[in-house]
Amino acid sequence: MDALERAVAGSGTAALCQVLAGTGGVGKTQLAAHYARRAWRDGAVDLLAWVTASSRESIVSSYSRLVADVAAADSSDPEQAASRFLAWAETTDRRWLIVLDDLADPADLRGLWPPATPHGQVLITTRRRDAALRGRSRVHIDVGLFTPVESASYMSAQLTALGRRDDPAEIADLAADLGCLPLALAQAAAYLVDLGLDCAAYRSRLADRTRGLADLVPDDSGLPDDHRAALQATWSLSVEHANRLRPSGLARPMLHLASMLDANGIPVAVLTSPPALRYLTDHRPVGTEARSGSVTVEDAAGALRCLDRLSLADHTTDSPHRQVRVHGLIQRTTRETLPSSVQDTLAITCAEALTTVWPMAEGDPVLAQGLRANAEALISHAGAALWVSGCHAVLLRIGESLGLTGLASAARTYFQDLHGAACRHLGRDHADTLTIRHHLLAWQGETGDLAGAKAGFTELLADRTRVLGPEHPDTLATRGDKAALQGRAGDPTGAGEASRRVLEDSLRVLGAEHSQTLTARLNVGHWTGAGGNPAEAVTVCEQLLADTSRMKGADHLKTRAVRLHLAIWRGEAGDPAGAAADFEQLLADQLRVLGPDHPHTLRTRHDLARWRGKAGDPQTAVSDFEQLLVVQLEVLGPDHPDTLMTRHDLASWRGEGGDAHTAVSELEAALVDRLRVLGPDHPDTLTTRANFAYWLGKSGDPAGAVVATSELLADRLRVLGPDHPDTLTTRHNLAQWRAETGDAAGAVAAESEVLADRMRVLGPEHPHTFSARHHLAHWTGRVGDPAGAAALLAQLLADQLRVLGPQHPETRSTEGSLAFWRAEAEGHQPR
Repeated sequence: MDALERAVAGSGTAALCQVLAGTGGVGKTQLAAHYARRAWRDGAVDLLAWVTASSRESIVSSYSRLVADVAAADSSDPEQAASRFLAWAETTDRRWLIVLDDLADPADLRGLWPPATPHGQVLITTRRRDAALRGRSRVHIDVGLFTPVESASYMSAQLTALGRRDDPAEIADLAADLGCLPLALAQAAAYLVDLGLDCAAYRSRLADRTRGLADLVPDDSGLPDDHRAALQATWSLSVEHANRLRPSGLARPMLHLASMLDANGIPVAVLTSPPALRYLTDHRPVGTEARSGSVTVEDAAGALRCLDRLSLADHTTDSPHRQVRVHGLIQRTTRETLPSSVQDTLAITCAEALTTVWPMAEGDPVLAQGLRANAEALISHAGAALWVSGCHAVLLRIGESLGLTGLASAARTYFQDLHGAACRHLGRDHADTLTIRHHLLAWQGETGDLAGAKAGFTELLADRTRVLGPEHPDTLATRGDKAALQGRAGDPTGAGEASRRVLEDSLRVLGAEHSQTLTARLNVGHWTGAGGNPAEAVTVCEQLLADTSRMKGADHLKTRAVRLHLAIWRGEAGDPAGAAADFEQLLADQLRVLGPDHPHTLRTRHDLARWRGKAGDPQTAVSDFEQLLVVQLEVLGPDHPDTLMTRHDLASWRGEGGDAHTAVSELEAALVDRLRVLGPDHPDTLTTRANFAYWLGKSGDPAGAVVATSELLADRLRVLGPDHPDTLTTRHNLAQWRAETGDAAGAVAAESEVLADRMRVLGPEHPHTFSARHHLAHWTGRVGDPAGAAALLAQLLADQLRVLGPQHPETRSTEGSLAFWRAEAEGHQPR
């Protein structure tokens, strides 16, 4: 530690990279952790990043996770995401410390070295002493074994702390027997203290155990033979004793479980889950004392305390998830003692333990990241065990977790790689391989590639029909998701028709109460509303809510999903106040069931703010969005898609509240981040561009709005196609802003074309079609034909009264416009 402190103190203003090099078990990681904790505690750094550097993939993965917090949320190319994080580290004025722990190969850092900057520090632990780790900007610190004096001092301190006064000569002899290896000394000290042995007695046991052991410590540990022998002997003695402690017989199988997971931290819930308890029960030695036939959570916790007591694990109880850490060498030594069949059983057990504790709706990003890290560690140890009976569910959970965290492109890339592995292990036509393709395509759509995902679902549907048959639940699910992509790609009417056919077959094949059937009914309701009939969507959702509440219960996730859709379509059907009231009730239940920080709760707060604004209270909407943004920044991070959506909507409602200039500046800032995080062609990025152009015009710059909208139209034509509703809306907006610049006649011609295309694509009764008719009438009046405007509005009003009813806000708006243009027409009549 002194050498490390001197290196940092002598670095001046230039950031140095400190390289802690030494063999396994000498305490490099502990030294780095101590320094990092102190730097964080003293406020010396604003960002502390701990990166497991055992492989290039691990480094890239860690950088990609960090980028979600500090730079860019996502990238379809993990290497690119890592580069973005390094670019952030080079340009930020925040103080950072990056610890690259257990660097296995300096070549893995090619292109991944953290930058030299006055604001940053790099600390590397490694067993390598390559020339590549030395240089002007790097301070090389050899972390060797304790000296004999240091070893004796360490052992004496450990024993003195408990009132022991052992013979200094015996302590020195024991330290020499252990080769002054810190990891072995720590285990020996814990053993001595726990059993009350003197050093001479321990030395005798150590000698006997060393003679009776085969090599257990891996050859590539970097330890000389005598140190490997010392470590495996101390490990063997410590495990044996820990296993005798109460609850007896559990420490060894618990260490087996921990050896398969992440050395940097295992949530205790994983090791005390039902699958873990079953493994402990099955592998508790016959004849050991037990309070009951099955191991309990308390028993498992006791086993962890035994491992901690013997320095075989570090069991912290003050962290949110009470992490368990096990030194990598202890993990590897433990695995080396086990036959492959036992390792396969352990792999399956740990996979089941992870899936058991992994929440389907992730509300804790720290827990989610920890579970992903443990799953990735498990994969590296499991070999083919997770593919023996098909694709284990934990492999799917990693990708879903990435997506739910907001990393849609990372999820897409993960499932792409997983699909390749499934083809190798299971074959292209295996049902699980097809399921992985389904996940891949779903996240492909979430990245904004709607056309590619839609085409992919068409191919997947053909394969699932061929392999599984047309009525298999997976085939029906594919049809449902293909329909959804059809709607999102610009054909809500076609999506509604396809969804109704899926519902008919689901009712016939699966029955009315099957979960997939309920989902199919919800899809029908959604696409009915999106297709231009929100009133019918309300009816569908009300009927579905009654059935779902009866079948699933009021608090079930599916029931709450139906309530959400019902509220949305109630608002779209002309009752925004009713929608806001629905969301208020839903929020109260989300808070009770899920808590205030759950993503679903936060999204409900978002929807409530939006509908309060649409109900005529933009100032309350602004206030609600401001408060929500504070929470999302803390819980989800600045680049999570939900956080970016709140920033976007907050800016828009500032405009609705009368502050168009602030709306423009905030949307411009949000656009920069959406471009960086989501890419230029993502639908959300295009939406922000649309709103930026709108508020630019409203702020007094219609010419600028024409330019921005024209550029957006070119991109929407390229990305979405000419018939997508968003493309048609962009054409509509462009006509409006051209009229505002003085070309009212051009607006009439352009709006007439938009109306014809909306009639063709969306139908005559779609809200967007009604909107185009209203605007066409307006601009007809503006070019000097108020009578023509009144005639068009009279026809529109008749249709709106029939379709929407007299109380709908759009109907009343048309009534007002009609009265205005009739008055204008009468004023133009010759007297």
